[in-house]
Amino acid sequence: MIYRSRAPLRIGLAGGGTDVSPYSNTFGGAILNATIAHYAHATIEPITENGIILKAFDLKQEKRYEWASQLPINGKLDLLKGVYNRIQKDYGLPLTNFCLSTYVDAPAGSGLGTSSTLVVAIIGAFAEMLKLPLGEYDIAHYAYDIERNDLGLEGGRQDQYAATFGGVNFMEFSNADNVIVNPLRIKQEYLNELEHNLVLYYTDKTRESANIIREQQQNVLNNNNVSIAAMHQLKEQAHMMKEALLKGRLHEIGEVLDFGFEQKRKMATHISNSFIEDIYEAAKKAGATGGKISGAGGGGFMIFYCPGNTRYKVIDSLNNFGGEVKPYRFTKHGLISWSTAS
Repeated sequence: MIYRSRAPLRIGLAGGGTDVSPYSNTFGGAILNATIAHYAHATIEPITENGIILKAFDLKQEKRYEWASQLPINGKLDLLKGVYNRIQKDYGLPLTNFCLSTYVDAPAGSGLGTSSTLVVAIIGAFAEMLKLPLGEYDIAHYAYDIERNDLGLEGGRQDQYAATFGGVNFMEFSNADNVIVNPLRIKQEYLNELEHNLVLYYTDKTRESANIIREQQQNVLNNNNVSIAAMHQLKEQAHMMKEALLKGRLHEIGEVLDFGFEQKRKMATHISNSFIEDIYEAAKKAGATGGKISGAGGGGFMIFYCPGNTRYKVIDSLNNFGGEVKPYRFTKHGLISWSTAS
């Protein structure tokens, strides 16, 4: 049998950064995000040769190993190996030769939650293979634990839950074991208009989010009042965004995004830079009423809210910066997995 899965990437709309410890543990965090029809894919299939093959098609990387209960974590395909190691430890795998292959529809480090979504997808493929009775919360927490504790990767908590649940969600965080996902029942016409007005732009500049996140964490530990106050405001922004979407006050969304971008700059020094600021100002001059950097910041994807038909002038202005406007659609479905005959 061949076992497959896919999990959706996400656009963060409000509250970004408040899901990161120690802020969320101390003050509680709130995030609003929406999944899109760009995915992380995972496949497990039998092979005739002895051992295990790991492939990341998007990265053009491949590693081969003899059968072992634990694979070395050494900077090469560690997300794949981290999930394999944890599944082996907790559930055990049959002595079967197989290939685990993956593909992600967006570049790593681009701010759409690619790494965490990939971990969720790989867990989904193994869960399908072993028929593991894992629910959405179980898989999301499992992915978080593998990334943060087993692999020691920096980051927040929203991506794992977005990828697992799918849809538009308001999430509340208090500690690593207390996450509440509130699916929002937004009228379809509101979502259609949001999808039309929200432009997704890839700056063509990936970034290493770990340093930005570490500075953000250190600011909380050091009681940096400016940074902490900004995080408080971003948490409030998530509530503002939720109300605007549920009540159909879409004309407020650009202003809510603009408010959040102003606050996010204060969380850490490298969240924005002159290149990002130039893009942001050009988009606003062309008609966008607000926007944000997706993910930790420093590069990757940006989004802009463009009311009416201003999206076309905004897109024209963005084309001057060497990046690319990416088409997308919102999706209501989170992680899915299935089996097929080999």
